[in-house]
Amino acid sequence: MAKKLINCLLLMGLVVLAGCQPAEESNDIQSDRSNDSNETTQVVLHNQSATDEDYRQVTDATGAVVAIPSQPKRVIVLSEFDLDSLIALGIQPLGSTAGRGQATVPSYLAAHIADISIVGRLGLPSLDKLIELKPDLILAGGFIDPVALKQVQKIAPTIITHKVGENWKQAFQRTASILGQKQAADNFWARYQKRVEQLKTSLGENANAEISVVRWNPTGPGYMLGDSFISSVLNDVQLKRPVAQNQPGAGHSPSLSLEALEQIDGDWLFVGTLAEKGKAAQALEHIKTTDVFKKLKAVQNNHVVSVDGSLWTSVGGPLAAMAVLDDLAKVFKDS
Repeated sequence: MAKKLINCLLLMGLVVLAGCQPAEESNDIQSDRSNDSNETTQVVLHNQSATDEDYRQVTDATGAVVAIPSQPKRVIVLSEFDLDSLIALGIQPLGSTAGRGQATVPSYLAAHIADISIVGRLGLPSLDKLIELKPDLILAGGFIDPVALKQVQKIAPTIITHKVGENWKQAFQRTASILGQKQAADNFWARYQKRVEQLKTSLGENANAEISVVRWNPTGPGYMLGDSFISSVLNDVQLKRPVAQNQPGAGHSPSLSLEALEQIDGDWLFVGTLAEKGKAAQALEHIKTTDVFKKLKAVQNNHVVSVDGSLWTSVGGPLAAMAVLDDLAKVFKDS
């Protein structure tokens, strides 16, 4: 009876939250309402039969001290970045929220996952599903509504792994440290750097090319800003961005009008939508038939590349970075 009462109270909290939570926007970056406080807190052990030796204390991205299992076995992630990071570290999570703008995990990660439960959407997990899966650790990404966070913390030890807009490399390194996976992270960095150097030496005449990266939304195109995930990867390969796209910011620009379409031009135009089908994909296919799009330099030179928007124009992690390098290698090898 007590368990049913607890579940009921948690579900009531979710109903209240769902009524207050705004719909997810197409932009990558949401308000960091959960990370404003630098307070250090101690989480009570959730498994009352466990001993102190079964847990260890870690510090998350907000400065909170959290007691987590020494060897977590039922991990749930609430962001695509955490899903990416865990798989890169050799850990298969039990459940995950869906990728932004999608019904399941981002398509670039699907091949790495044998089986996983979807527990809601970014920033708004289903407490009912979390309770059902009985996690022993929850990674809450960089954003979660503070009301939801308090509810989630009652289910299992919960870690905020990164700050909104934080560089993916720093966030990945912190996640590896929290999980005690430093060696796995070191192994990844060695593979990544080797792949970067290989690509840099194979760019040829494209070594000085300007690379425009655009997410097409239902309302029009938005280019990725200078501090975004994709800009970081392109910078590692020493590929330049158009001047307008170097402005600070970790997400993408507001949607541009047709009159401002020249801002998405470059020597190469990499463009995609978050989902393969839907209003954004339809808008992109329509614009390709217009004269204003056909006048772009990249279009006239046959340098327009269709990419997976959930990979190139979202909040990427280590596996996303490797996948982008693979895409670049294929494009420039065939150019």
